[in-house]
Amino acid sequence: ATSPAHATRTRSPSHAAHAYTLHTYRTREQETRLEMSGAKVASRDLSTLLLPPAVRARLSRAGFLLVSDVLEMRAVELSQEAGITLEEACEVLQLARGSTELSLPVQSQSALDLLRTEAAQQAIVTFCSAWDELLGGGVPLGKVTEFCGLPGIGKTQLGMQLAVDAQLPEFFGGVNGEVVYIDTEGSLVPERMREIAEAAVRHVQSLADPSNEESFTAAASFNVADVLSRVHYYRVHDHVEQLAVVHLLDEFCTARKQVKLVILDSIAFHFRHQFDDMASRSRLLNGMAQTLLKLATTHNLAVVLINQMTTKIGNSSSVSKAHLIPALGESWGHASTIRVILHWQDNVRCALLYKSPNLKEGTARYQITVDGIRDVTVPAFNEHDAKRGRLT
Repeated sequence: ATSPAHATRTRSPSHAAHAYTLHTYRTREQETRLEMSGAKVASRDLSTLLLPPAVRARLSRAGFLLVSDVLEMRAVELSQEAGITLEEACEVLQLARGSTELSLPVQSQSALDLLRTEAAQQAIVTFCSAWDELLGGGVPLGKVTEFCGLPGIGKTQLGMQLAVDAQLPEFFGGVNGEVVYIDTEGSLVPERMREIAEAAVRHVQSLADPSNEESFTAAASFNVADVLSRVHYYRVHDHVEQLAVVHLLDEFCTARKQVKLVILDSIAFHFRHQFDDMASRSRLLNGMAQTLLKLATTHNLAVVLINQMTTKIGNSSSVSKAHLIPALGESWGHASTIRVILHWQDNVRCALLYKSPNLKEGTARYQITVDGIRDVTVPAFNEHDAKRGRLT
């Protein structure tokens, strides 16, 4: 059935009457948000956005003329009222909301302020000293970090490890935060996360000093039940749900200030095979990347993206005609601040720091144990066995 608002829009005899009718259907909260976005942006014509002509035409016929007409709508509502697909509705909302963000006053900072902010930035430890050293102390807050690797290399294991590590008490070097875990593949295993949490709790309790009240209290507050309850899990089944959850994160993190980590596992799953229009896919991915980057900086939290690898076929003159690269193409490589490639080397799992604005390229070896991600242990040297040419 046609909604009252839609019916009024299509019958609007003039631009002014159209705007007036829309106001009667907006809540006071919506009006306040529109005022904050600025009068110029609210009156911007939707036809000025980079939308396909067919989508612009349908929006116009449905009475959606201004950016302000769609700002407070959900993708499902816009799709139904304008007669466009959910994918097209998501794209319209991304562009419309992006235009309001760009219109807000931009404040400058001095290079000294940036340096001080960077020096004071916290990080989420990984329980693997080689990883922490590689990343300059752990996975940093305020940045987007991407981990890419083949199946079986431990990407989801890493995600669950970080979901636990982000909750370590501040007294023991943690950030004591909550976690948002967005699962696109259904790969998170609660029992496995419980095992990792139990190992982390045992480790913290082993560090607690009974004679130090603060240490004892911090360790006592860190338990498995609380760790699991502070992971907010979202299972998304297609790219529309994925985009919707990402767009709701700002509101969620504003309401829950303790969120220090957002994990998206994996970023590419719903975008690799469901698109015929690659230009539309690129626009949606770029919009999502900008949303996640802004989320990390605005709320001072870490965004971790888990990505897959794909095969790139080289030209005939290449020595190697095919090689592995992160999924989603070269343009997606600019979406993250830090990129780490997970791979096998001599039957050992390795992490290559491929991209970082302030750290040099390097490699860290790691292993996956019952307790989670840990350092690779070096076999002990035995003099008796050394005579036989072997290590124990």
